[in-house]
Amino acid sequence: MNITESKLNKKSELPQVYIACLSAYNSGYLHGAWCDATDEEIIRETIKEVIKTSPVSDAEEFAIHDYDNFYGVSLGENPDIAKLVEVAEFIDENGELGAELIDYFGDIEYSKRAMEEYYHGEYSSLEDFAYQFAQDTMEIPENIEPYFDYEKFGRDMELSGDIFIVELGFKNIHVFWNF
Repeated sequence: MNITESKLNKKSELPQVYIACLSAYNSGYLHGAWCDATDEEIIRETIKEVIKTSPVSDAEEFAIHDYDNFYGVSLGENPDIAKLVEVAEFIDENGELGAELIDYFGDIEYSKRAMEEYYHGEYSSLEDFAYQFAQDTMEIPENIEPYFDYEKFGRDMELSGDIFIVELGFKNIHVFWNF
């Protein structure tokens, strides 16, 4: 495989990393390649190819100089490759929500657990979540329902720690049971 084969189309939605040759970088050259971050073999092959084709003789070290489609998550210049792939796969599966969970928890295992066991769904507002939750779990008499404040009910659930929310944009919240 040559370096151009390991490059991905920058329009790709896959999480990608830019692997740079440190010897070249320290000598004033920008030499590296983008590659798919969800495949450990591709990453390792790209590292080998970047080092092998370095414009500096005796190149040995690499660094990750950029992350794309990671929604702000960065594992630094020298991450464990297996962990990098695990994070990239989680973000690929869950998009920006996955990245926000990693940012929130600071840990991939907690983030996975939250998605698998505690995710309640996507709603346009906390009030909509509270309304749906009340409809699914309570019997509110018809004559009392007009007085029930779903907005306050949802806010109380959040403030009490029963749930936490991840807001991804206007009218786009994701609700999780706290654990």
